[in-house]
Amino acid sequence: MDIEVVMPAIGAGTTQGKILQWLKQSGDTVKVGDILAEIETDKAVIELEALDDGVLDRIHVPAGDAEVPVGGVIATLLRRGGAMQPAASPPPAIANPPAAAPQAVTRPALAADLPSGDRSGLAEQRLFASPSARRLARALGVDLHTLSGSGPNGRIVRIDIENAAAASAQSGATPAAPVSSAGLQPHSSMRATIARRLVQSKQQVPHFYLTVDCRMDALLAARAALNARSESAREPMRHSLNDLLSMAVARAAGQVPGINAQWTDEGIVQLGQVDLSIAVALESGLITPIVRNANRKSLRELSTEIAQLAEQARRGRLRPEQYEGGSLTLSNLGMHGVREFAAIINPPQSVILAAGAVVRQPVVDGDDIRVGHVMSLTLSADHRVVDGALGARFLGAVKQLLENPIELIL
Repeated sequence: MDIEVVMPAIGAGTTQGKILQWLKQSGDTVKVGDILAEIETDKAVIELEALDDGVLDRIHVPAGDAEVPVGGVIATLLRRGGAMQPAASPPPAIANPPAAAPQAVTRPALAADLPSGDRSGLAEQRLFASPSARRLARALGVDLHTLSGSGPNGRIVRIDIENAAAASAQSGATPAAPVSSAGLQPHSSMRATIARRLVQSKQQVPHFYLTVDCRMDALLAARAALNARSESAREPMRHSLNDLLSMAVARAAGQVPGINAQWTDEGIVQLGQVDLSIAVALESGLITPIVRNANRKSLRELSTEIAQLAEQARRGRLRPEQYEGGSLTLSNLGMHGVREFAAIINPPQSVILAAGAVVRQPVVDGDDIRVGHVMSLTLSADHRVVDGALGARFLGAVKQLLENPIELIL
């Protein structure tokens, strides 16, 4: 009996997706939990897992730029014991389907394996390469067809691209031309969605901005002490500055509940819990995984969850409930040396807090001037929900917690 593999619904509002690459090919044995393909939606890159055992009979939609509607049949899985079917036309669930998928190869097809006249026709979809490796290869002008992958089963990974680019630079060879001679990089679904939402936010949400400078000397000392103490613990854990900043923002939102609200045409919705969104940069865009009930978590719980969410985001393994919703967002560019910036609100949220780098600068202590560590925080707020005084109280609460870390840690 055939089992139809369909384009999954990845979160509310997702109507379509595209297949970046097939990790299984026609004739491959499949077990429950095996990764069949990598799929890009407007929110993330996710891995499509097999829900049944069997043999991958036919691939109806090859990897490429074709958008497939949610529920559209993309492949057929044959239960074990059944007979493989000859190639057939794709089912009517997909309008104007692309051509049938190419035959599987046992390793990445190399340009050296082909006659010179055939190399230009080698489709990129035949290569066994991760999405990040493909994007990096385009950016650096590396020809994937000349590489053998060092990843599992010969998969081409980022380090293969970086090594090839470095070798090309050392030899003085001219790198392969990017996909487009004009340097045009087509929009991914995620990037197009981000652009649409940001334009909508700036056009429809009345932003205003507040900035405070926070003395960070006490917090840096407290972090160093915590990490030193943790080294001798049974389960050591190093806390980043971003972990402590996230905790301060979540606690402050609990102390100033008016900030934890959203605008609707019917009225202002006061949220019942603090769900903190943490901005994570991906090669394909930006995603904001959420720490639920963040103000009620210990530092260890918060640090662990943030690390897990960030890793899942980079691997494209976030579930919709892990990035949809959220009360407010923290965006930290301090690790990139950015001193101060103003972020764009992520609707329907009402505020986003932008954190800059901790810098050494002269500070005034009473009648003395000394060198201290200072970080700038800029709050972008929706003026329909948050007025200046409320935003100032929230920033004041964050500043108080950062400058008096004993209140934050206890």
